[in-house]
Amino acid sequence: MHAHPQPSAEAIRASADRTFGIEIQALQALQGRIDARFVQAVDLILGCSGRIVVTGIGKSGHIARKIAATLASTGTPAFFMHAAEAIHGDLGMLTGQDILLAISYSGSAQELITIISVAKRMGTRIIALTGHAESELASNADLTLDAAVDQEACPLNLAPTASTTAALVLGDAIAVACLEARGFNREDFARSHPGGALGRRLLTSVADIMRRGAALPCVAPGTLIPDALTEMSSKGMGMTIVLEGKRPVGLFTDGDLRRMIAQHGDIRTLPVSAGMSRHPRSITATAPAIEAASIMDEHKLNQMLVLDEDGLLLGALHMHDLLAAKVI
Repeated sequence: MHAHPQPSAEAIRASADRTFGIEIQALQALQGRIDARFVQAVDLILGCSGRIVVTGIGKSGHIARKIAATLASTGTPAFFMHAAEAIHGDLGMLTGQDILLAISYSGSAQELITIISVAKRMGTRIIALTGHAESELASNADLTLDAAVDQEACPLNLAPTASTTAALVLGDAIAVACLEARGFNREDFARSHPGGALGRRLLTSVADIMRRGAALPCVAPGTLIPDALTEMSSKGMGMTIVLEGKRPVGLFTDGDLRRMIAQHGDIRTLPVSAGMSRHPRSITATAPAIEAASIMDEHKLNQMLVLDEDGLLLGALHMHDLLAAKVI
């Protein structure tokens, strides 16, 4: 390669501005072509009893992979099928109940032409996403979406740039239209992203993280303060639950201890019931952990009890439990 002089900062910024301008214009033109065919494509996808198989090769293949991932994560079962691998065995993924979304700007990629000929014989419905509405791909599809652009951002008008952006945004528009039509919500999104922050927040229940059994600090109402403190220290929750049988009648916390000392001075002979907080806030085990976090934050609580429908003790939460589970 020949050495070239280092471009100036102004030239680099000007190049970026040209790229942005060309791609923005391409998207604006594409937006103006959203018509009945787009609506038909969305209706076809919504009515599909199989899956949406998105295929392409080269740069279009990269875009196809992202579109398939977006569809799958927003409520439309989909997967990516590499066009080259498809003609060497992966076509076995495709069924007559599926929809094939084939992406090729030229509409002449031979791998895709081979795929759609097989798909047509299987009865698979085909949606073409292409920049050439008269291409072989378009003419063999059940429905064609026009993703043509006037020019690529590449100064040689060769490297797929504006055209791949247009295809990507058109795929996003399909996914979002399907999402909205299905009534797909935050909880649905969380179920398809259980490893993400949103998934943890919305799918983690109180039962998943609450402390229970021997890990719970518990004393009877008549327990003397020194013995209650021993129980509190051994369980590390900064409180002890005051129980009559299995029914909580109060909570004795570090804050309650400080208030008792300020009021009585020597509290060694007093029972825990003399300083406990009565009617402590509680939550059910099936509630989302994020709901517990919200209540605890609103009322400035470090601990919360978990009760069953009869008001009997099941467990307890500490704010540290919510932090450790990355719910907050």
